[in-house]
Amino acid sequence: MYKHIGLLYRGLRKKLKDPNFRDLKTIIKERVMKFRHNEEAITQTEKPIRLDKARMYGYKAKQGFVTAVCRVRKGGRNIGIPSGGRKPTGYKKLTPIKSIQRIGEERTQRKFMNLEILASYPLYEDGQYKYYEVIMVDPYHPVIMADKDVNYLCAPKQKHRVFRGLTPAGHKVRKNRA
Repeated sequence: MYKHIGLLYRGLRKKLKDPNFRDLKTIIKERVMKFRHNEEAITQTEKPIRLDKARMYGYKAKQGFVTAVCRVRKGGRNIGIPSGGRKPTGYKKLTPIKSIQRIGEERTQRKFMNLEILASYPLYEDGQYKYYEVIMVDPYHPVIMADKDVNYLCAPKQKHRVFRGLTPAGHKVRKNRA
């Protein structure tokens, strides 16, 4: 079943233009419109949207697991226009060293301080935003403490692991460093 869900999302941009996938297009467009016009950039969801990716990263349908959709603006940032004095004119670009996915994970961690981030994966991308689904775990929940697969997150050294690059998105950046 997870293989078929993964095949459905593979080549999503081409499928949205194809008239044979009208039903898929309407479902995804409604979902994206809901997240785009939401005032908050981080929205908690009842269950994961991409179940295949969530299961791949360790999600289980039990108490203590929480999912959220994070919306992050694309591109770098501008410092601004210099004012006054003899300075070079024009904008100065700020390109972040961290990936946009990791920035989204950190913002989600700041909103849900009592949860630990397990992983995240991309959902959708439009002209202005990138949308990521973030899987979080409650380390103080008794069900999580009893689960042998994820109870390592209950250790004190795993606290706020996303800020130290211990999630899969953080590992991608840290792998390239010597």
